[in-house]
Amino acid sequence: MKIAFFTEGGYQGKISRDNPNMRTDLAWICSLNADHWNINSLPNQQYDLGIIIIPKNNPQFDLNRLKQYCSKIAVMQEGPNWYWQDYSLPQQIWYFNTIQEADFMFVHNKSDQKYYEGLTGKECKILSSLMIEDSINNLPQIERKDIIIGGNFCSWYGGFDSYIVAQEADCSIYIPSMGRKIEGEEQMENLNHLPYMNWVEWIKTLNNFKYGIHLMRTHAAGTFALNCAYLGIPCIGYEGLDTQEVCHPHLTVKLGDLSTAKEKLTQLKEDKQWYDKCSQTAKEQYQRYYHESKFKI
Repeated sequence: MKIAFFTEGGYQGKISRDNPNMRTDLAWICSLNADHWNINSLPNQQYDLGIIIIPKNNPQFDLNRLKQYCSKIAVMQEGPNWYWQDYSLPQQIWYFNTIQEADFMFVHNKSDQKYYEGLTGKECKILSSLMIEDSINNLPQIERKDIIIGGNFCSWYGGFDSYIVAQEADCSIYIPSMGRKIEGEEQMENLNHLPYMNWVEWIKTLNNFKYGIHLMRTHAAGTFALNCAYLGIPCIGYEGLDTQEVCHPHLTVKLGDLSTAKEKLTQLKEDKQWYDKCSQTAKEQYQRYYHESKFKI
C-alpha cells in the first residue's frame, strides 16, 4: 500500500531510520515507508491512503482537495480527544465537519476509539505508538537511580500530581523541559529540569532513571510509558492510556488515586523482587505488543 502523511511539518519525502528525532509521528512514517507532505501542499503523485494529522494551533484547511490524490483519506487523532473543544465554536464545527469528510479515523487508545466512533459514526482504528530502535538498541547497562516525572506543571501533563507522589521515593526528582512549562517550575524544591533534547538523546537520558511517574489526566499517544517500558523502567500512571495499562499493568491506578500511586512507589522502592517483576513485565509487554514487528495499520 502506498501511503502519504500530511502534517504541519516543513519537510518532504521519506524518513531515514537513523533520524535523531524519531518521535511517534516520524516513526509511523518511517516504518510504513510512507511519504511526508506539508499539509498545505499538494502531492505530485497518487496514494492508496492519505493520513492527515490536523495541526492543533492552526487547524483550517480543506481536506477535500487531497481526495483527488488519495484513494482513501484518514484523519489521525492529534492530542487528547477533547482538545478541539477549546476552539471557538466555528472552529469546532469546522473540525467536526472535517473528520466527517474522512473515510475513517486513526486514534491512540481504546477509550478514544469509543469516543470518535460515537462522535462520527465512522470506523476508527487504533494506530499504536511506535519506537524505531535502530539508534538506541545498544544502550549501556548502568546502575539506575533517581526518579523522573513525565510532564510539566500544567493541567495537560499533571506534573504536580506526579511531583507529589515522587516525594515518597526520597531521591532526586527530574523533569523534562517541554513546551508547556509554566513560570516558577525552576523554583520547586528538589526538582531538576532536563534541557531540551532530541529523541535519541532523550532515550539515552531516560536510561539513567530507576522510576518513572506520569500521572497525566490527558490521554494521548502514551510515549512516556512506552519509552519507560522499552527500557524496563517501572512507570506509575493513570488508567485509560493503552501503553500504560498494557506495559505497566501492576502500576496503573485510577484517575486521581494518588494514595495508591504513593503506595506503589513505596513498594517499588522497598521490595526488589516487586521492582524486578514490574521491570520485566514492562519489557516483555513492550516486545509482545509494541515492537515494530507487531506494528500494522
